[in-house]
Formats: sequence, structure tokens, C-alpha cells
Amino acid sequence: MALNVRTLCLAILSMRDATGYEIRKLVTEGAFSHFIAASYGAIYPALAQLLTDRLVTMREEEQTGKPARKVYSITAAGQRALADALATLPGRDIYKSEFLLQMMFADRLPARQLAAIYDAYIAMQEAELAQLQEESRNMPQTPGACFVRDYGRLMLTTVLDFLKARRDRLLDECARAAQSENEEEAS
Repeated sequence: MALNVRTLCLAILSMRDATGYEIRKLVTEGAFSHFIAASYGAIYPALAQLLTDRLVTMREEEQTGKPARKVYSITAAGQRALADALATLPGRDIYKSEFLLQMMFADRLPARQLAAIYDAYIAMQEAELAQLQEESRNMPQTPGACFVRDYGRLMLTTVLDFLKARRDRLLDECARAAQSENEEEAS
């Protein structure tokens, strides 16, 4: 088993039993959203396949006035499959950024719009750091979890330091480039 959505589900279930909804929240916007791209539509098919493969079990818990909750648990075979998947060499990290595309062509943006985009991105990174800090309170304090928390914190603080240090320089350089282009067009 490779490192994929199924592995992510097993990893979560190795920590505690969970519903599909709880797994989906952790994978799409919670503590596990930083590892593997997993859409809302990928979680339930992965859980169904894990159930078919007997790597997880599912029990229904009755709720008053609501449909029964389906709670998943990892099996011993699931624990072995998780260990096997975690023992594989990881693939290359994939990083995509709309912001970096915008910055690639920053000199083509009006100064006010560039500043607004830049400042909004800084705010997003600060919110991401705050979310990481909050999520880390609910994570186990194992050596691995502490490593991941510290790695994430380092990456985000480094990005924020860079963004803040380079903001005025980029805005000035883009303004000068626009002014130079306007002067050339006027000649």
C-alpha cells in the first residue's frame, strides 16, 4: 500500500475510532490536511475499500432523531498495512501555489491590487500558522507528532519572515518597472 488517502484514513484510525465525517474534517481542513491531497469525494470510497479489504471495521451507533453514525475502527491487519505503507520511501513533495503565479507576473498588476493580494496572502499564512498551533494542542505529543508540528511551524514562520521582508522591495520594483514601461510608451 502506498501513501495515499487509504493510508491517511488508517493513520487517523490508528489514533482513535472515527466516523467518515470526522475523518473527512481532519483530512480536508484539520491536522491531517497537510500530508496528502484528499478531496471530500475520496474519503468514503477509501473507507469502503478498507472495509472490503478488512483493514477496518464499521459499527453503527444510534443517535436520537438522526440516522445512525457509522464509526470505523482499524483492525490488526489494518495496523500491519499502515506499518507497511509508512515504511515505503515517500514520493517527491508536490507544491502548487496560485500566489506564486501571481508574483511571477507581479509587475503586470496594478500597485494597489498587488499590495492587496500580497497582504491577503500574508494574512492567510498567519491564519495557517495559528491553525497549526491550535491543532497541535489536540495531537499526541509523540516524537513524530512534535517533529511534524515543529517542521510546519518552521516552514510557515520562514515563509512569513520572507514575505514581510520582501514586501516593500517587490512593490517598489514593480512600481519602477511600471513607471519605466509608461515612460517608454510615452516616448
